[in-house]
Amino acid sequence: METTQLRQFVAVASEGHLGRAATSLGVSRAVLRESLDAVEAAVGGSLVIRTGDQVELTPDGERFLVTAREEVAAADTAAAPPKANTGGKAKASKGKGRAPKVKGQPLPYKKRQSR
Repeated sequence: METTQLRQFVAVASEGHLGRAATSLGVSRAVLRESLDAVEAAVGGSLVIRTGDQVELTPDGERFLVTAREEVAAADTAAAPPKANTGGKAKASKGKGRAPKVKGQPLPYKKRQSR
């Protein structure tokens, strides 16, 4: 069973509706139906009761939802990118802007624009 299938099962279980879960995940309803069928086949039992687009969890589905959420959370923490190394030297901007005016100093030299 794949992590994406578990994520989809958790989304369907939390939404209680295939259409809303499909919209929140950005997939089609057919993909969600196939993924629910695959999860139920892997578990070996019925996890949801479908009435049109409405979905209700069976007692087995409620127990499996707890383990599915734990596995998804563990996969998310394992796949999190490492933190970037902070610190180091700051780099100065290499823009072509004019030099700032300093009080008591002559105006900065400005080259004549060419055509």
